[in-house]
This record gives sequence, C-alpha cells and structure tokens, in this order.
Amino acid sequence: MQPELRQQRKSREELTHIKGWGADLDHKNRPGVPMERTPPRYTPADMPTPQAQVQKVEVLVSNERPGITQLHGSRQPPSGLSGMLRRAAFKFTENDIRHWLILLGADRINVVEGIVDDLAHGHVPNILGEMGIKAEWEHNKKGLATKVAIAGAIGAAAYFLLKDRDERY
Repeated sequence: MQPELRQQRKSREELTHIKGWGADLDHKNRPGVPMERTPPRYTPADMPTPQAQVQKVEVLVSNERPGITQLHGSRQPPSGLSGMLRRAAFKFTENDIRHWLILLGADRINVVEGIVDDLAHGHVPNILGEMGIKAEWEHNKKGLATKVAIAGAIGAAAYFLLKDRDERY
C-alpha cells in the first residue's frame, strides 16, 4: 500500500466524542467505578418472606429447582394425554433434549385436544382463521402459496402411498 493512501491511526483525543469509548481504560480514570447507587437501594434485613400462593391445581416443577415459587400459574393445569406427556417431560432435566421435545409434542397434542373439546361442546372451530390464513393471504401470498404447495405434495404422496398399499393387499 502506498504511504499517502494509508490511513493514520486516530489519537485518543480524536475518539473521545464516541459514546462509550474508553470503557476498557484504567478504572481510576472512569467515573462510576465502583458502581454505586445514589441513593442506595433500600433492602431491610427484617423484611418478611411473602406469603406463598395457595396451590389449588397441579403445578409441574423442574427437578433442578425443586419447590414452587411464591407465585405460579394455575389457570391451565396439565390434563389428558398432553398432561401425561408434560409430567413425563419434567422427569428429565432441562438440559436434556428429551425434556423439550416431549414438551413440544405435548403442545401439539394439546391443540388437537382443544379442537376435540370444542367439537364435544358443539362449537366448530374456525381452524383456518385461527391459523391466520386471511392475514397470510393479505401480507404474504408467496409464503402462503409455498405452504399450500408443500401441504398438497405431502397429502398427495400420502394418498398414493396408502392407495398402493390397499391395492397390494
């Protein structure tokens, strides 16, 4: 590289206008080190522990952190096949892939259980509307067309595979 084209390194004084510059400089030259709060945070030593929420339904708890927190969700207790899967998932630690895969499967099964429950109570769910088909059509026609094409190809493949199977037997 030619010397006249080479950029000169900027001095410290030329860089001080950059917000946050110099964060790694000597602590003696930095205000706010050590970090102090003014006024100091009020944390009384005699503060009582909050009263625990009454547990009215089953709450699934990680085996890595046993015990229920003071406040916990109680609106949707585990039930049905998805609840059984959730209970099985919480037997594994959170860093085990089985824990998360079982929970994902339980979520999908819970969707089907919800549809069956709606039908049992005489309510026909608007599945396509709840999936956001109208919004997808308005804002992402190409993505919707791709999804429909993939679903159609999978459906056609399943149909032909099952059709051939029935004719063979």
